[in-house]
Amino acid sequence: MELVKNSHPNGAIGRGMRMGRLGLHVVGSYLGYQLQNLLLGSESREERHTKLRRNVSRRVREELAELKGPLMKFGQILSMQTQMLPDESIEELSNLQMRAPGMHPTLARAQFKSSLGRYPEEVFREFEAEPFAAASLGQVHRAMTRSGEKVAVKIQYPAIRTAIENDFKLLRTATLPGRMTGHLPVSILKEVQRGFLEETDYINEGRNIDFLREALADLPYVTAPKVYWDATTDRVLTMSYVDGLTIRDFLSRRPPQEVRNLIGQRLLEMFLFQIHCVHVVHADPHPGNYFFNLEGHIGMVDFGCVKKYSADVSELSRCFIDRSWTNGEKQVQRISRLLWGTPQFSRRAKTREMLRSVSEFYDMVYPPPETRRSVVDFADPALLGALTRNFQEAVRNKLCNAEFAFSSRAELGLYNLLHQLRSRVDTRRVWSGVVERLSETPIEPLPAQRR
Repeated sequence: MELVKNSHPNGAIGRGMRMGRLGLHVVGSYLGYQLQNLLLGSESREERHTKLRRNVSRRVREELAELKGPLMKFGQILSMQTQMLPDESIEELSNLQMRAPGMHPTLARAQFKSSLGRYPEEVFREFEAEPFAAASLGQVHRAMTRSGEKVAVKIQYPAIRTAIENDFKLLRTATLPGRMTGHLPVSILKEVQRGFLEETDYINEGRNIDFLREALADLPYVTAPKVYWDATTDRVLTMSYVDGLTIRDFLSRRPPQEVRNLIGQRLLEMFLFQIHCVHVVHADPHPGNYFFNLEGHIGMVDFGCVKKYSADVSELSRCFIDRSWTNGEKQVQRISRLLWGTPQFSRRAKTREMLRSVSEFYDMVYPPPETRRSVVDFADPALLGALTRNFQEAVRNKLCNAEFAFSSRAELGLYNLLHQLRSRVDTRRVWSGVVERLSETPIEPLPAQRR
């Protein structure tokens, strides 16, 4: 019976088979390309290579979009690897950010009714049957309340929790070598799975929205939606509609450099404010979750992945920005404890290895005062290259603090956004402003999330 159950298209075996077929297709496509090169010679080789990349990326995007769940989220993360993947791949995978295939309208209505007890047209004055955005866990519809307020209604895909659990069965199998060597600790896998499952509870997401909406009120350029609790359940979330342009549409308007700089400055300030002043971070900052306008305003959506961090995470971030290890061996010991937990002399050498990689990146992003350089050009691909080397160094040194799983994801998303915007930001000035805020009245902590 278990084998039959897991062979279902959404079961572990069914999803694994689809990924296996996708892998065979990718390998076969590259073998075919190499054969063409042998038979057809070097003429038009670059054209054939570009076509291959586009076709393979399209197939990967289509398959991940159909599978949804964590596998689609993996595609969203890949779409931000502008320093690693060719333009054709980034262009295709970027469609996963908001343009996945949605549910049939009949199924969406049934999902809504099973959760709220009424059909959408019985709850709202107007409801658009076709979603305007579809992502990894659910799709979003435009609607209007009985009182005439424009809202966005997110409806969860059926059986998405089962899909997540089955994807992590596959992931645990695929990552067995990394777990055995300690390069991918079980604690991190458990934390990532817990985070994904948490995103399927829209009551928690509504609480996250309420919390960050209030916490970010001091940043007047940010808009977070308002939750309509009378039309919200664990599988349906109704929010005020957030206006603005996706980053692709925003950049197509050719905004002036001054506006791109302003938005970049604000994105960085918002991230540092969350890490250091709130200790809570919107940890899914892929481009589909932000909206912009030409006045520099930022709208935020999708608060399923909002993470509460210990004070250690913000302290470590501050140590990195200020390069506190240059102040002596006690600071190195302190950073070692923040990275690995209880002080271990055996970790001292690994800490210094990590700090060499960290120093390369933070010297670029927060130039030390003696360089007399304060404005950072995030269009420089070397920044993302240094960030990637940081992550690789953390894996190589078996950094196992589970809190870093989502903070790293958030940081990657931030710098990818700044890179796409090609922003030039006085990062030291932004950091100084956040430090000033640290002395202000602390924000009430995020309530504990449901299990």
